[in-house]
Amino acid sequence: MSTKRSLATKLGVVTGFENPQAALEQYPTPPELAAHVVHLADLHDDVDGRTIVDLGAGTGMFALAAALRGPARVVGVEIDRSALLTARANERRVAASAPVHWIHADAVRHPLAIPDPVTVVMNPPFGAQDGNRHADRGFLETASEIADVSYSVHNAGSRSFVESFVGDRGGEVTHAFAADFEVDAQFDHHVDDAREIDTEVYRIRWR
Repeated sequence: MSTKRSLATKLGVVTGFENPQAALEQYPTPPELAAHVVHLADLHDDVDGRTIVDLGAGTGMFALAAALRGPARVVGVEIDRSALLTARANERRVAASAPVHWIHADAVRHPLAIPDPVTVVMNPPFGAQDGNRHADRGFLETASEIADVSYSVHNAGSRSFVESFVGDRGGEVTHAFAADFEVDAQFDHHVDDAREIDTEVYRIRWR
């Protein structure tokens, strides 16, 4: 297994959104955070030989991090076609050995039926935009339907919501930790060149 630092370095070539959409909350996942989450998943035997699904894959950061750690296959689901084009280009840059399949679809209205053991990794929209409150709920719903275990990034202060949602579906939050998420200025409402967002990462066992 390569080190977490080595994985983050390899992910440094992954480019972000060419034309990010505020309504979709398209913020690129930092390579260090993706490496940390996928490294944790690997330590829990949630990657090797399994099918990894990245819901709301964006330009592929989580999907490609997983693809570098020996899964059977990786599936990236993304609603934005232009982001998927970038993800495919990033796949070539990373040169992962595992097969990666990109699906143009809405992660909350997914076309997936996977018989193999599935691990979901995702950085869903936090619901910060007007009219987008609890946008991460639909992503968790999909994870509960297709995954044995999932890893997801949420806005700080989400623990009570996540634990309640998971508990209602017979799942269990096994790990939770805080994580910094640096966001560069990319929309008109951003006033700083970059800022840190406080986030939380959850490992959930669904079944």
